[in-house]
Amino acid sequence: MNAALPDKRQIAASFSRAAASYDSVAALQRSVGAELLRCLPPTLRPARWLDLGCGTGFFSGVLADRYPQAEGLALDIAEGMLRHAREAGHADAYIGGDAERLPLRGSSVDLVFSSLALQWCGDFSSVLAQAERVLRPGGLFAFSSLCAGTLQELRDSWRAVDGYAHVNRFRAYEQYERLCQGGGLRFLTLKQQPEVLYFPDLRQLTHELKALGAHNLNPGRPGGLTGRARIRALIEAYESYRQHQGLPATYQVVYGLLGKD
Repeated sequence: MNAALPDKRQIAASFSRAAASYDSVAALQRSVGAELLRCLPPTLRPARWLDLGCGTGFFSGVLADRYPQAEGLALDIAEGMLRHAREAGHADAYIGGDAERLPLRGSSVDLVFSSLALQWCGDFSSVLAQAERVLRPGGLFAFSSLCAGTLQELRDSWRAVDGYAHVNRFRAYEQYERLCQGGGLRFLTLKQQPEVLYFPDLRQLTHELKALGAHNLNPGRPGGLTGRARIRALIEAYESYRQHQGLPATYQVVYGLLGKD
């Protein structure tokens, strides 16, 4: 899995550049984060929460409203995102850091909330080990991520054009399942749920991916400009998926809840 993901510095730089445009095209991110919030038990009362991969800080604000008595920590690997989140001011502390090596003391938080960030981590077992380490007994790790099958329409359309990796790769749902069930945290729930967005044309989809900072970051991706003939071939291939709502882009979303005894 590590070889399929880009270097962390590339990820941080890409999302830092996208900080100003991210919120304008983050409808999916809002929807997925809201669904993850609905998964949280209503009896949960954390004294301190961590928004892991906080991005622009939108869900830090939601967590602050939901748990007004709690202390909030917002962490992201992308400094540009963290600056944006800091300006919003929803958390008590803003931390630059990596989910695979959290710069936090052990047993220091009651809720680790992470929505659509962990798909960029090559070593998910390290993410789970870090969440277990920083959670207090009785704490909860709630996450959403992306798995294999995401943007399959775009991937298959590119496959009809050339043999390069044009679409980000993500780990299989079964791998999430195996790692979550085999780690040190107590397995509570895990589910896969597709989310489909529709676009009037391919240009709008690729513009949104770039504005999110989530365009092609694969190692081995083609360099330089994409020729007009290849773009025409890609558009023609993608048009075969068109529905009355527009061109579909399917995201395979994983939602997980794990507890610490």
